Amino acid sequence: MEKKGFLQSGHKPTLFGAFLYFDISFMIWGMIGPLAVVIAADIPMDPVQKAQLVALPVLGGSILRLLFGFLSDYIGPKLTGQIGMIVTLVPLLLGWLWVDSLDQLYVVALLLGVAGASFAAALPLAGQWYPKEHQGLAMGIAGAGNSGTVLATLFANRLAQHFGSWEIVFGLAIIPIAIVFVVFSLFARNSPNRPEPKKLSAYASILSQKDAWVFCGLYCVTFGGFVGLANYLTIFFNSQYGLAAVQAADITTICVIAGSFFRPVGGFLSDKIGGARMLTFLYAGAGIMLACVALLPPLPVVIVLLFAGMMCLGAGNGAVFQLVPQRFGNEIGLMTGIVGAAGGVGGYALPLILGNLYKTTGSYAPGFITVSLIVAAALTLIIVMHMKWKNTWLNVSTARTGKAVS
Repeated sequence: MEKKGFLQSGHKPTLFGAFLYFDISFMIWGMIGPLAVVIAADIPMDPVQKAQLVALPVLGGSILRLLFGFLSDYIGPKLTGQIGMIVTLVPLLLGWLWVDSLDQLYVVALLLGVAGASFAAALPLAGQWYPKEHQGLAMGIAGAGNSGTVLATLFANRLAQHFGSWEIVFGLAIIPIAIVFVVFSLFARNSPNRPEPKKLSAYASILSQKDAWVFCGLYCVTFGGFVGLANYLTIFFNSQYGLAAVQAADITTICVIAGSFFRPVGGFLSDKIGGARMLTFLYAGAGIMLACVALLPPLPVVIVLLFAGMMCLGAGNGAVFQLVPQRFGNEIGLMTGIVGAAGGVGGYALPLILGNLYKTTGSYAPGFITVSLIVAAALTLIIVMHMKWKNTWLNVSTARTGKAVS
């Protein structure tokens, strides 16, 4: 049977709906990061407390992605996404009308994780419509919804400054998510080829396979690096280079754009040359860039380095999820939740690494050195696993899709 091109495959309204849902959810998930500098003017925090604040939404997202992955299998990714958007209203209302202490703010930050869990519904919703030879691009496009972080870094502090209150930003975020809920409900559809729901024991079965843990480790570094930096860079630019809240968030936006919009590029190129090979180049690039950031060069130089590093990490997200459906095609809902949760763990850990080492040493250099060494470990892992995969399931995928995947 003749293979269809990408534009002739799948269901474009669903792909658009999945992107939009992920995009607005990611915006809400990432709000605390840029707002942390503004909030610190009202609620004093030390470097570790700031790091904890911006890390908690990522931790919440990590936990809930497992639940959303399970729900996507059982009730369908569309209904899971609709439930997720409704529940997201809870932390937005609390942040707007309830918070007046750091402990309460921690509660809101953790609950914002429900927006981050959107990953485990949006990607299966889009990916299940597409054949394997186009899933890298399809899931890359849906996953490019992490560009919602750009909206957060670009507008959150401006709105707080304009209205004279950071709390109102939470209230204003209710408007776009309500609009997206309507659009998503109208356009998105579950794929007719959606796999049968898996039993709870399927989690244990998947996690008994070494490749599942490998994908978790790989995504922990790519996605964890991206989202961790996206949430923390405003604090970094404010502390290290003395930039005001809006200016620090604007420069963070530049770096986040690179990671967001290169995710589909990573998926597309992985469809062409293979996700494992693509990851080898991307980990090498990211590790070098982050090691150079540890030198704490002048601001224009560090912007270029972080832009390139985030570009590699963002493209790496697309490359990982070009590989996952090939290895775990029948368990993509569960694997999206599991791997996504691992990515969230990385995003939770990165701000804590940078914040704790900065508090201990008074410099960001040790933190960025540590992060670059973690990326180097991921590079070693993908090189070793690539050699193994070429002799097992990658060859099977090559024969089936006719694409270069090794």
